[in-house]
Formats: sequence, structure tokens, C-alpha cells
Amino acid sequence: MNDWEFPPFDQIHTEDYEPAVRAVIAEAERNVEAIATNPEAPTFENTIEALETASRRLDRVSAIMMNLNECCTDDGLQQVVMRMEPLTTRFSMQVVTDRRLYERVEKVWSTATSLTAEQHTLLENTRKSFLRHGVALPDKEREQFRHNAEELSELQVRFGQNALADLNDWTMHLTDEADLEGLPEAVRNDARAEAEVRGLEGWVFTLAAPSYVPFMTYSSRRDLRERMYRAYGSIGGRGNEHDNNGVINRIVALRAEQARLLGYPTYCDYVLEDRMVQSLPNLRHFMQGLKEAVLPAARHDLEEMQSLFPQSTLMPWDVSHLSEQLRRRRYSFDSEALRPYFPLEAVREGIFSLYHRLYGLRFEEDRSVPVYHPDVKVYRVKDGEREMGILYFDMHPRPSKRSGAWMTEFRGQYGTVRPQIQVVCNFSKPTADTPALLRFSEVETFMHEMGHAMHGMLSDVQYESLSGTNVKRDFVEMPSQVMENWCYEPEFLTTFARHYQTGEPLPSEYIEKIRAAQNHMAGWLCLRQLNLGMTDIAFHTSTSSALRAEEVEAQAMTNLLPRVEGCCTATNFSHIFGGGYASGYYGYKWAEVLDADIFSRFKHDGIFNTETAATFRREILSRGGTEHPALLFRRFMGREPDQQALLRRMNLIN
Repeated sequence: MNDWEFPPFDQIHTEDYEPAVRAVIAEAERNVEAIATNPEAPTFENTIEALETASRRLDRVSAIMMNLNECCTDDGLQQVVMRMEPLTTRFSMQVVTDRRLYERVEKVWSTATSLTAEQHTLLENTRKSFLRHGVALPDKEREQFRHNAEELSELQVRFGQNALADLNDWTMHLTDEADLEGLPEAVRNDARAEAEVRGLEGWVFTLAAPSYVPFMTYSSRRDLRERMYRAYGSIGGRGNEHDNNGVINRIVALRAEQARLLGYPTYCDYVLEDRMVQSLPNLRHFMQGLKEAVLPAARHDLEEMQSLFPQSTLMPWDVSHLSEQLRRRRYSFDSEALRPYFPLEAVREGIFSLYHRLYGLRFEEDRSVPVYHPDVKVYRVKDGEREMGILYFDMHPRPSKRSGAWMTEFRGQYGTVRPQIQVVCNFSKPTADTPALLRFSEVETFMHEMGHAMHGMLSDVQYESLSGTNVKRDFVEMPSQVMENWCYEPEFLTTFARHYQTGEPLPSEYIEKIRAAQNHMAGWLCLRQLNLGMTDIAFHTSTSSALRAEEVEAQAMTNLLPRVEGCCTATNFSHIFGGGYASGYYGYKWAEVLDADIFSRFKHDGIFNTETAATFRREILSRGGTEHPALLFRRFMGREPDQQALLRRMNLIN
């Protein structure tokens, strides 16, 4: 596979991964050994740049394997990943704990001159990676750090596989139409289609988002909502072979030990040192200040929901349902009534048109590019005659795909080599007579993931490890979250939102309702995100050797509702236990402050202002992680971030 080809998915089989991984690891080991034993004096080119490219083919193969394990997996692939992931981690750890290499890096660090800003960042990151992975530790501790890292990589894969298995194992099969009370026709049709696929009569509901979310929102059957809630809340925590409680305990213990080996009090302290927020005290100050600002609004939201349900104590399985009732009461807003105006293909074309208007990009479907599943569509992204990269869309749920939505890469951008980027969502499938219709929240999700994708696509840097979304974790969500703001702008909505049957534009009164409802339950939703961030911090500052996930959550969260025994977010919290957000989940709220501030400039200049867009592209999107994000922000805004921008957008302050 050379750097100009796309992945040959039509030729890849599960049995190919293991020999491929072993071969490219061996190749990478030879490359690294050549660097370590190079008799020439260390230079930026023969050491830092050489390390940057030494494992490039391994990175390609590993990216394909790991990404497909997330979105198109099976038992065979999962077994391969469980065998191969420790090997790739072992190789990585061998590199960053090799003192011969570190000595060469240190020599370059002390002697290199005339480096560009990007080269200096690569040098600094390379040196920091060695130090933060224990290269300077005594032999015994260094070996322990390496062993822990290998075990952690295996545990994180196991966590995700357990959660996916538990999600797929549970369904709710209904045969009595009375059980469907409150559900819109489209939701019933989706459930009937799911039943037909399974060879069943009636209706089948699953824990995948397109099934779970509308059921919890619209069902009038409180008993069935409770059943669904308890099932979703126990994913990864049912005491079966897929239980994640032990996995969590071991992950947390190993991360804490890694931090202690490097001299940090907690894993959180270790992580935050290399983030925009910089330290745990700074993070606690940020989280506490935001919580105090939103808590009154969250309590008010709760009181209003309770007023709709005075006969009983409000429970977590009531929130989505009553929130929708409250939205209708406040704004005469019916979320389901909007869906016919947001067919998936029209939303996609609307987003494409926005990026054409802002940046001059064109998206051309290419059916000749091999795909890993028939659902996947591929687009070549062009800027004039220049090809910017390849974009893969995988939009619908299936048992082989984990829940949620995300952007990732099969290859990042570097030099003249363009990226291959994947956007994965779990939107409802089309039926025999209805296209896939998105809820407004899903339109926002699509915009969010496309923001990530274009951060990667518009990257223009020299080194892949600094390209696209390879930025500090508490900055990475800003370019994606800022794009969600366009969803509330009439000038954008009117470009694509049309009824899939009549072609009628989205009525202006609906647009006004969307805008009026923008901050619906904002206090409650913000508190929920803060609670998840606080839970993340609690796990990664714990000194206990035996944690009970439910107890950690109970102590960390500001709970305004009764807790439900047996339900635990952590056992399905893939962001922190299966992904890269450990001690970093707060980053969504941190980045939201930045995005609210940045969009204020777009609002001031005009949301389609091409000069502002060009500046945003030049100063932020194209720069990746080549410079500190605070510097990129200042270049675009001409000042430091306004910490009150988010609260103003939420109408919590004037």
C-alpha cells in the first residue's frame, strides 16, 4: 500500500490482518534500529524526521484494522485485534523507552538551530513523548511502565468489545399495538422493519441510538421506558461474560500506577499537564465555576418537568419524555414533525453546499473506490482542481458497529499526501417507502462530525503526527462544535431543508421554533455533561485499589434525580475507557467556550463571509497541532478567549 492509494477493502480479509501487522511491525523495527545505530551525528533529519516516518506502514495497517473493529467487526476480527493490539503497543513502547533513541533526540534538542515553528513542535513533541513514557526511569520501573501500557491497550479493546456485545444482546420485542402508545408512525415503522429483518412479527426496539432515543422520547408507556432505561444503563455491567466492572478497575489501577511511576500524584495530573487547561486545580476551578452558573437553570428545568408529572417522583426514564413535552409546551415545538424536512441525502448536500460556500470545496461521489460495507459511500473532496482527500460516509447502525458517531482517519495529511477520512454515524435506515429522516439533533451530530472531518481534510502541514485533529484534546472539539452553530441560522437551513414528499421548504415558523428552542433544557444538559466530566476526573484521581463504578459516579455527580440501582454510565463510557478521552472528557465544555466565542466573529462578519472563513481555515483548520492552540485562537480572534461567551449563548447571562 503506497501513500497515494486508498485502502483495498475489496481485497482485505480477516485472515490477512495478522500476517500484515506482523510484517509491518518487523519493517518498523528495522527502521527504528537503523536510526538508533546510525553512526552519523544526530540531526533533525536523521533522527526526528526519521522517527516520524519509521512506522508509517504499520500506522496504515493498524488504522484500517482498528477502525473496522469499531464499525464493521465480527468475532474473527475481534480475536485478531485482541492478539495484535498488544504487539503494536509493545512496538510503540519499545521505541519511546529506547535510551539510544532518546540520547539522539536529546542531542538534537540541545544542538538544533534554524528550525521552523512546525519542526520545533515536532522536536518538542518527540522529546516529550519519550519522557512521558518513562524513558528516564530506572530499568525496573521502565520495564513496568512498558508492561502496563501493553496491558492497558488490550483492556481498552476488551472494554469496547464487551459494551458492543451487551448492546447487541438486548432487544425489546412487542406484539401488542397498545404498547406503542405515544410513538410516532415513523418510529413504529422503523421498529416493524427491525422485526422483519429478524424474522419476527410485531415491533423490535434495540439499544442502538435510532431506536432507543425516540422510544425514550415519545413512548407514553412509563413501564416500558423504565425497561429500556435499565437495559441501556446496565450495558457492560450485567454481571455476565461481557461485564466491564473488572476491566474498569484494572484500567484505572494501571493508569494510576503509570502516573505514579512518572512522579505525578494522579493520572489526571499526568494528562492535564499537556492540555490547554494545564493543571488539575485549573480544571476543577473551570468545572466548578460552570456548574455554579448552570445549576439554578438545571433545577428550574427539573421543576418544570416535575410540574408535568405531579403524581409521582420524577425518575431518569422520564426525562427525555417530559423534556419533549416541555419543549412542546414552551415553544409549540414537535421534534418529530421536523424529520420530513431533513432527509439524510438533503442534509448531506446542504452540508456540502455550506463547505463549498465557505471554502470553495466540491464533493464528488466516486463509486469505484472500494468500501468495507455496502452502506458506505465515498466522496472525493476537491478545492478547484486540487484533490484534498477522500471522505468515507458510514451512516446507519448494524450489529457490527458500536453506537455513537465519530470521525477518524485511514490516513492523515502530510506534505503533498492527502488524507483519507471516515465519518461514522448511526442514523435510522431508510425503509421501503421512506428515506432516512434525521431528527434535528442528528442534523447537529452530522454537522459536528463533518467539522472534525474538515479539520482533517483542510490540514496543510509537513508532518502527519501534527496534522488535522492531532491537537491538544481540549481543543480538538472546537472546530467541530463551532459548525453546529450554523444549524440554527435561517440563511443556512433554507438552503436545504425541504419536505421529502412535497418539496415544501421548512416553514419559517418552524425555523423560529428551532431558534427559540436552541437553549431548551440548556442548564440540565450542561449539568449532565459536567457530571460525565466529573465522573471521569473522579476515576482518574482515585487512589483506591478496589473501585465500585456505581459508587464513584454517585459521589462525583451532582444528582438531581434518584439514582437507579444497577445502572452505571461508566461500564459503557467508551470515551474514557475505550477511547482517548481519559481525564479529558471535560474538553467538550472547554471547547464549547471557545466555539461560542469564535462563532461570534462569524455572526459579526456574516455566517457565509468567505474572508472570515478563509482566515479560520488558514489560522486554525490548516495548522493542525503545529502550534499551541491558544496561539491559533489569538491569531483568529485577535485576543484571549472570552470565558463568558458560552453563558451568553445559553442565555444565562446578558
